[in-house]
Amino acid sequence: MLYFSKLRIILVTLTCLFFIFIAINNLLSQNNRFIDKKINLGLDLQGGSYLLLEIDNSPVIEQKLQNTSSLLRTYFKEKDIRIANLSLINNKIRFSVEEKFKQNVIKEFQDEKSQINPYYPRFKSHQFDIIENESFLEISLSKQGIVELKNSSQDQALETVRRRIDEIGTNEPNILKRGNDRILVELPGLDNPMRIKSLLGKTANLTFQFISNNDQDSFGVEKFQYEDGLDEDFVSKRIILSGDNLLDAQPRMNNQTNETVVSFSLDRVGAKRFGKATSSNIGRKLAIILDGKIISAPVIRDTIASGNGQISGGFTFQSATDLALLLRSGALPAPLNIIEERTVGPELGQDSINAGMIALIIGFILVIIYIFFKYKIFGLITNITLIINLIILLGILTLFEATLTLPGIAGIILTVGMAVDANVLIFERIKEELKNEKNNIIAFDSGYSKSRTAIFDANITTLLAAIILFFMGSGPIKGFSITLGIGIFTTLFSVYFIARLFTAIYVSKNKDKEAMI
Repeated sequence: MLYFSKLRIILVTLTCLFFIFIAINNLLSQNNRFIDKKINLGLDLQGGSYLLLEIDNSPVIEQKLQNTSSLLRTYFKEKDIRIANLSLINNKIRFSVEEKFKQNVIKEFQDEKSQINPYYPRFKSHQFDIIENESFLEISLSKQGIVELKNSSQDQALETVRRRIDEIGTNEPNILKRGNDRILVELPGLDNPMRIKSLLGKTANLTFQFISNNDQDSFGVEKFQYEDGLDEDFVSKRIILSGDNLLDAQPRMNNQTNETVVSFSLDRVGAKRFGKATSSNIGRKLAIILDGKIISAPVIRDTIASGNGQISGGFTFQSATDLALLLRSGALPAPLNIIEERTVGPELGQDSINAGMIALIIGFILVIIYIFFKYKIFGLITNITLIINLIILLGILTLFEATLTLPGIAGIILTVGMAVDANVLIFERIKEELKNEKNNIIAFDSGYSKSRTAIFDANITTLLAAIILFFMGSGPIKGFSITLGIGIFTTLFSVYFIARLFTAIYVSKNKDKEAMI
């Protein structure tokens, strides 16, 4: 029936007032807002930079297999199982084993309770596949193992990227996962991302290693170039310290030499190791290596036991600041490659806002005029309901601090059309009912009831499409699907609660009037 209880009227009124209250929040300044929530504008509306980064997991996979090779050698030695010719070829661990031990080795990898080493966590056999050949065995990461490795690498990279961008102080960055090897970075208001790209493109893998006395490649020694690309040196493979031991790094001015340096402090373990290494190697050069290049190689003049030091290398203050930032944020687990980049200027963003708002206003006005002339007083009720519907939609988006994009505005415009469509279906059905029913209240009630199936079917199919777009799409497509999906719920609420309430009030007061619609 068209009857609304007082409780239902109160609930509908309070719901509308609540979302109107939340939506108004977007029009107020930061200091005058009721709550600290508002709708954020996407890059296409606000302007800014869009970067899609892809993680190069090749070094991560290789490092994982190298570590596993060392564990295998130790583990099978303790088990008195003889293996030989252990090598890493094409991302596969290959080794030979005597025939009498072969089944035992295979069993170790197939047994869920097996442990590679008692000092390490339980070995997960599903991470690896083992293949038996005539004279050797091959171990490679399984599909599940690669997925787990990529997910772990992505989580670490995401956190490191977030720390680096937060250090710069970018306004409301949006950093999201894409698949299991990509990271999306949206930087609203930033129209020159060169510095960000430079910072994100560096792995920032820092190590301290001694310059070798040998002047040629030999076991335990490798050659590194200096950052300027002009010189090179042979460096011991033994790593004295890594960036994991750093507590802090800051740019400083060296008062004695009047040059910009990066001062750093080490944790307790790092300070102890650094003090021991410097005390026994006075007079030797210590290479400070960042991402495979020597940035500085000072001579050790005295024991450094305080855990504090400096990195010099002809830095400008900006480059020293960036290096300190990289060291504080930690190293990336793998290199990042920029595979997609877009920059939207604030003027173009404002043009998009204006175009979207003009389209919304024109469409809204045309719909209001048509509905009013078509259905008179019920057209007016529909128009009031449309306005409330839009405000409720904006209130929900504000509550969730959604990011509004140009496709999102298109979703809102489509919501207006769907709301009108639902009301048209109802009113046309009511016209059909009035031909056979003289009681206005019964006719209107039947019109709402009998049109419900068609309206629900139309909105549910549209909602399914929005859900598919949300999970299968990316970027702006998601914005469109979110506003469209929320708009479907607000439309159904406005049609069957708000518009129906207004209609019930009018019909009950004019139940004996002829030709109501």
